[in-house]
Amino acid sequence: MGLFDRISRVVRANVNDMVSKAEDPEKILEQAIIDMQEDLIQLRQAVASAIASQKRTQQQYNQNQTEANNWQQRAQLALQKGDENLAREALTRKKTYGETANTLKTQLDQQVAQVDTLKRNLIAVEGKISEAKTKKDMLKARVSAAKANEQLQSAVGQMSTGSAMSAFERMEEKVLQLEARSQAGAELAGSTLESQFAALESGSGVDDELAAMKAQLLGPSTPQNQPQLAGSTQATPATPDKVVDAELEALKTQLDQL
Repeated sequence: MGLFDRISRVVRANVNDMVSKAEDPEKILEQAIIDMQEDLIQLRQAVASAIASQKRTQQQYNQNQTEANNWQQRAQLALQKGDENLAREALTRKKTYGETANTLKTQLDQQVAQVDTLKRNLIAVEGKISEAKTKKDMLKARVSAAKANEQLQSAVGQMSTGSAMSAFERMEEKVLQLEARSQAGAELAGSTLESQFAALESGSGVDDELAAMKAQLLGPSTPQNQPQLAGSTQATPATPDKVVDAELEALKTQLDQL
């Protein structure tokens, strides 16, 4: 393989790669429809030209056929008048026009077949262009959807690795930490209240025990003593037990007021 062949292949490969990358499906589809419509215009012009040529051939055929019939009648008239030479000349003219008419008839038949073929091709091309326009709209919609999906996937990929998403995740972690500290503080405050109530409950148990001990120390009151205490106006000196009882009652009053 020669050097120039290798260079030519490399150049063509690079050019094809550049062209493939530069191709935009939407623009290519639009240009393809434009090219098809231009071809359709040319085909319609060709059909119109063929039809016009067919009509001219038809007119020439009719004229030559008419002239041939006229010279046929003249030949008959000359022969009726006894002019054989004139009749022979008329038949000669009739033969010339007849041969021309036959040639034109063959050409006309060919043109009619050609025009019919062109018309069928024109109808087929129009149908293909109409179908291509419908497919073009569908393909453009698919291209737009594919591009949108590609942009979405690219945005999602950038969000997963970008600084904005990382910052968002850090802030989310900080919020979780703040919520955990707040919950821990609430639990600590709740445990402090529990210990305070436990202390109060334990204190009420001590008071009950002191009251029971006081009742045991005082003993049961006798009926004889009750009237005497009620009717006596002399003050009874305070004993040590009564002083203790009074202090206990004062403590209980203070505890009740807390």
